[in-house]
Amino acid sequence: MDWLPLLRWAHVIGACVLLGTGAGIAFFMMMAHRTGNAALIAHTARIVVIADWIFTASAVIAQPITGAALVHAVGWSWSEGWIVLSLLLYIITGCFWLPVVWMQSKMRDLAAEAARTNAPLPTRYHQLYRAWFACGFPAFFAVLAIIWLMRAQPVLNWP
Repeated sequence: MDWLPLLRWAHVIGACVLLGTGAGIAFFMMMAHRTGNAALIAHTARIVVIADWIFTASAVIAQPITGAALVHAVGWSWSEGWIVLSLLLYIITGCFWLPVVWMQSKMRDLAAEAARTNAPLPTRYHQLYRAWFACGFPAFFAVLAIIWLMRAQPVLNWP
């Protein structure tokens, strides 16, 4: 059996999951934050953290495995520019994603405590939210660039 089409499909699905869950999580967190309702924010953040660990983490693990298998199956060189750049962007994405998951957990806990005590969201929550929001942009655009690189496979010559 020729596994290459299935391998490509799995790799594309992983990329879709990374992009889709990233965009979806960001949307739901932003919409909950806009309400200022601590209970709603805590509830949304609780679901978002679970989704990040189930879907995003699974894709984060699957992508390098399916990518490496594709490199081997197709016979690409690991030194091809688009592959090197994709891997660098993948590392950059991870450097933003890991703190974001931690921040989401902290924002969840802070919002839950505010809801439990009927207090306003603390300053720390707002600081984390701003940092979370800022981290989302480079990670999101890096994933978009990786997907473009996967599809276009441009010839990139390194010095």
